[in-house]
Amino acid sequence: MEVPSFERPQIPNFGAGPCAKPPGWALEHLKNGLIARSHRSVKGVERIQEVLSLLRAVLNIPENYKVALVSGSATGATETLFWNLLGKKKVQAHAWDIFGHRWAHDVKNSLKINDFTLLELDSEGLPQLTQTNFEHDIIFTLNASTSGIIASNSSWISPTREGLTLCDATSAAFAVPLPWEFLDATAFSFQKGLGSEAGVGVIVLSPRAIERLEGYTPPWPIPYLFRLTTDKGEFNEKLFDGFLLNTPSMLLIEDILQALKWAQTLGNQEALYQKTLENYKVIKEWLGTVSWIQFLVPFEEYRSPSTVCLEITAPWFKALAHDSQWAWIKEFCNLLAAQNVAFDIQNHISAAPALRIWCGPTVEAEDLEKLMPWLEWAYHHLKK
Repeated sequence: MEVPSFERPQIPNFGAGPCAKPPGWALEHLKNGLIARSHRSVKGVERIQEVLSLLRAVLNIPENYKVALVSGSATGATETLFWNLLGKKKVQAHAWDIFGHRWAHDVKNSLKINDFTLLELDSEGLPQLTQTNFEHDIIFTLNASTSGIIASNSSWISPTREGLTLCDATSAAFAVPLPWEFLDATAFSFQKGLGSEAGVGVIVLSPRAIERLEGYTPPWPIPYLFRLTTDKGEFNEKLFDGFLLNTPSMLLIEDILQALKWAQTLGNQEALYQKTLENYKVIKEWLGTVSWIQFLVPFEEYRSPSTVCLEITAPWFKALAHDSQWAWIKEFCNLLAAQNVAFDIQNHISAAPALRIWCGPTVEAEDLEKLMPWLEWAYHHLKK
């Protein structure tokens, strides 16, 4: 096999989670981690409180919103919101990718909420935003990472809604701005937009969500790890002041802390977003020069700039059976990984056979520019 002499990306970590570490990251950055120390020690709590404070500053979270760390990354954070807040009103869930369907399944089959409706993509593959009933509690994934769809234009969310909006903001947080005034209960983690390690999730509650917690008791028993109220049923203020329900890795907390400091030095959410857009622009401009591949989402208004999904549009590829398309995608990605130019860029196996390239703020535009000719080489090499 003849390998071209193209320059390789300095950091080939283009996978959509866990994502590339912040530029310049090194193990040395974790030297001050509170190894073998309790998260409930004075220093441990101070370190977690510093994370919460930086989170609020970097993401411009309103002062009257509550922020806490929970176990289980974004999945644990999302489930925490469901178990504590749902059940009072009818529920309507948007499902724009496999994760949206996962949340809908849990609400219907685990919590067994009968007054539940599901809104999937319409015939054009777009979110049915106009069908949202804001008398209900609304569940949605802001950035549907396995389909490349994003609903970042918050004008579809009613400012006079009666129900709560419960948002899975994974793959959106840190990469794109979050419209806090329209988000009542938000969940995300650090391993996407900040490239930190997995294991800890974030929940952000608006005053409306806090009011729900204080005045409503769900009809189901809540597992201890998900519980946001005390044994007396009162809002657990300590959880939102850095006292976690169970033991986190303090090495992970240190990694998060360093990533947040990097984000603050860069310029907080606005600067992070600009890096995402610059990265997205590299791929968009390259697509204008080739004919065999395009965005999976044809409508730019709904196209994610962070989880950029690309489909092979060449007629010979479209003629393949679904399994054969996936086999070719895997071979394509394995070829690039073997050359150390791109790791983990195939789409989720339960989604459409496509490429998925992370363009969040920890990725450098220069590395994406170096990747593009390698994509072209891999395509033509395998097409032979």
